[in-house]
Amino acid sequence: MVKTDMVIAGAGIGGLAAAFALARQGQGVQVLERAAAFSEVGAGIQIGPNVTRILQAWGLKDALHAVAAFPKRLQARDARSGRVVGELPLGERTQAVYGAPYASIHRADLHAMLAEAALGAGAKVYLGHQLQQVQQAESDVQLQGARSDGSLWQIHGHALLGADGLWGLTRQAMGLQDEPRFSGQLAYRALVPQADLPAHLRTDQVTVWMGPKVHVVHYPVQAGQGQNIVAVVHGAKPKNPQDWDQAAVQQGLWTGLGTVCSNLRERLDAVPSWRMWALHDRPPLSGATQMAQGRLALLGDAAHPMRPYLAQGAGMAIEDAHVLSQCWTQEGAVEQRLAHYASQRWARNARVQARSIRNGDIFHAQGPMALGRNLSLQLLGARLMDVPWLYQGA
Repeated sequence: MVKTDMVIAGAGIGGLAAAFALARQGQGVQVLERAAAFSEVGAGIQIGPNVTRILQAWGLKDALHAVAAFPKRLQARDARSGRVVGELPLGERTQAVYGAPYASIHRADLHAMLAEAALGAGAKVYLGHQLQQVQQAESDVQLQGARSDGSLWQIHGHALLGADGLWGLTRQAMGLQDEPRFSGQLAYRALVPQADLPAHLRTDQVTVWMGPKVHVVHYPVQAGQGQNIVAVVHGAKPKNPQDWDQAAVQQGLWTGLGTVCSNLRERLDAVPSWRMWALHDRPPLSGATQMAQGRLALLGDAAHPMRPYLAQGAGMAIEDAHVLSQCWTQEGAVEQRLAHYASQRWARNARVQARSIRNGDIFHAQGPMALGRNLSLQLLGARLMDVPWLYQGA
């Protein structure tokens, strides 16, 4: 039986970010991960200056620059006509205005960077540890589960941080029993080496194509060597909605895509294979008790899953980790520190959740609403595409 300060359920990006943020301050941290090995594959991630500012403050600037790309601009285009309808300069402008860069990175690279940092700071990560039971006691949290070999384990900690995702057990232990809701949208994703693409299909920017019930986004990752492509279309809920990395039947993408311009179709045709996941979320948070109760707290998708239309899912998890580490070192009882963390985070996360839903409606707009969207972007451009309240940080 092991005694520790903080136990974290889940060794994804949010869990490892929290482990590093706490461990670098000398806090005892143990991370429980049900997978027997790290296998963070998946899509690329955009991280705005609100997030890169934190990574730099954590001393990870050089590590980030070794694996990320730094797009020159964000460009919005009409998926049917191919016309550019708006642009937001990134690069030097983002650095000058917000004091940190806008980056795009492959999920596996960010995960590996945070894992190395967390382990180097002294966090202990236990792979193949499935959390099965959570019980709050007067002075600690009692956790039980099974290893991948079938043997049982037991840990007591001062608190449990649930970074165990959309379907995680920690949320249930807090009495939050609401099921994730299916958005009616499917995300098809691919990673393609830029060198394998014709020169005119390679990119150093973020491009968003918007059409009726569809949008596509692509941008550089892997220090510019790879290109991440995600196409979101409307479709039926798959048989196993918890599987976020399913082999995609490409006909589903082409059916959902509808009519698009030749430029976009050529780009999608150049992708040799796709993976697919069904987009789920929950309604925006309505209070701090949805993020912390007693000695239990939630972080990232476990607390506030969001649609990808503001590119802030991973970003909000990293912000959570940063604020949690600040609150955890303050004076006061464990319950007070976690309540303070939740009170600082819930409203901002709720705002990002709501804005992400709204952006999805705008991206997938049809008819007069789509015409109004394009006209507004043409007239106001960067003023509409910039998000100061978000990028300036929590």
